[in-house]
Amino acid sequence: MSVLRVLHLVGSAVDEFYCDLSRLYAQDCLDSTANTELYEFHIAYISPGGTWRFPRDLSSDAIASAEKVSLSGAIQILISLKIDVMLPQMFCVPGMTFYRGLFDLLKIPYIGNTPDVMALAANKAKTKAVVAFSGVSVPQGELLHRGDSPHVTTPAVVKPVDGDNSLGVVLVKNPSDYESALKTAFTHSSEVLVETFIELGREVRCGVIVQDNQLVCLPLEEYQMDKEQQPIRSYDDKLKRNEKGDLSAVAKGNTKSWIVDPSDPITQRVWDVAKKCHIALGCQHYSLFDFRIDPTGKPWFLEAGLYCSFAQISVIPTMAKTSGISLEKLFHIMLNNLLVYSISN
Repeated sequence: MSVLRVLHLVGSAVDEFYCDLSRLYAQDCLDSTANTELYEFHIAYISPGGTWRFPRDLSSDAIASAEKVSLSGAIQILISLKIDVMLPQMFCVPGMTFYRGLFDLLKIPYIGNTPDVMALAANKAKTKAVVAFSGVSVPQGELLHRGDSPHVTTPAVVKPVDGDNSLGVVLVKNPSDYESALKTAFTHSSEVLVETFIELGREVRCGVIVQDNQLVCLPLEEYQMDKEQQPIRSYDDKLKRNEKGDLSAVAKGNTKSWIVDPSDPITQRVWDVAKKCHIALGCQHYSLFDFRIDPTGKPWFLEAGLYCSFAQISVIPTMAKTSGISLEKLFHIMLNNLLVYSISN
């Protein structure tokens, strides 16, 4: 097999937070999957405002010293590089939609889901409607705009409809708390989703990968929760900044999250509904879903996170590793899925 020219699409056209988040995961991926016998890695870095750079690595110095180019200039460079595969490492909405669409136009294949699927999954209300139509249980809720009054009986969960990493998510226990919660959520989005709070039993995440044209569910990841102290997950459970201001993922392990024993009765129930979600949303290559398990053991769909950076700290590689699929093998499976599809079309 010849060496594949793989482009890592990093950064954000939106803000520095998403740039930092992208760099965090992309650097891990670069370090974890580097194999000069198989891959020739290239980096395209997009800054807020849409400027492109092609740095030699993701260090601050390398990014700062790389020449700034416009979109048209970037397209010329991409064509000259003769990229075989693009790996999306952008977490902002334009990164998950517009920039993937650009590579569709350039006929450069990429690992992951298409722009229309990503746009759908970025909107929690629309995603819920689609998976509910497929027969998956979802919390009842309503979509609010500024000035609207909620009608969902408390306790309820208020969340920005297109937010991520639990930013702006608030648990409302009393109707009098709605005003403050809505104010918080509306700082992150022009629309807010208010949902019935599902009583905590457990909260898990399920990854699905495509292997040999079959949907394969990975071992579940369960999060540490507490009915009184931590009834829902927050931003602080996912990301943090150190004293220098550098972004990092909250350490995982048995204190924050753990892999569920596949023999656990909840596993098969979640696998069944996760496959329905994958198919209903039109996912390809892989998918990832969060579920609330109520005290009776019934799974309730919460949201979809349809991206993977193929970093050691990424959820899907963590799940895959426990089932005997190393990150290197997982990356190869995804590339194989993509290249076989490209050849057949």
